[in-house]
Amino acid sequence: MNEKILVVEDDRAIAAGLVHNLEYEKYEVRHASHGQAAIPVYEEFQPDLIILDVMLPGKSGFDILKELRQKGSDVHVIILSARTNESDKVEGLKLGADDYVSKPFSLRELLARIEAAMRRIRTRKADDSKVIRCHDLEIYPLEKNIFKNGTPIKLTPKATELLIFFAKHPNRIYSREDLITNLWCGEYEGTARTIDNFVLQIRGQIEENPGKPQILETVHGMGYRFLRSDHST
Repeated sequence: MNEKILVVEDDRAIAAGLVHNLEYEKYEVRHASHGQAAIPVYEEFQPDLIILDVMLPGKSGFDILKELRQKGSDVHVIILSARTNESDKVEGLKLGADDYVSKPFSLRELLARIEAAMRRIRTRKADDSKVIRCHDLEIYPLEKNIFKNGTPIKLTPKATELLIFFAKHPNRIYSREDLITNLWCGEYEGTARTIDNFVLQIRGQIEENPGKPQILETVHGMGYRFLRSDHST
């Protein structure tokens, strides 16, 4: 199956050129010509990568990016914009963009950046397709499903993300701030202490005695560590 790219661009000439060249490179491509169409097309198409203009009719690219990240989407986003001020680039990256390309742009460079991003996306998908088996848990990162002794366990979406992250990075200590940065790129409205609530929720589902955790332990003064000696499959 070809990898999918959504082009959000109101300039017809630029959009047509991008769509043509991306299809020539064997990507499956959709185009949204204004801001209001971007999210509905994204939700229907589920692209691997978005090329996102900033100055759009209806809704700005920054607004679209913010909405995507608030919805929990980790889709790779390359901003393509005539706004070249450093402050605009910083704003885009802070909102969760993965790359920022200024107009006018080199098509060859943009295609190279897209291919580099796709390599990282392929690696992540390969990792996410692996089932993590440890203790009496089976964790499916791609589907975000977790089973204990064959029975599904229920966690909130952020607690699920946190458990999957811990299981992928066992035996390492993470502070609360580290966890927020690694999982949500700092785009998180709760306090660091809210991580404690997620940990309590996880322990209530995976530990035999949540008051004396044997899997997700507290390292006093440092943070949390997921203990695992089992091998993933």
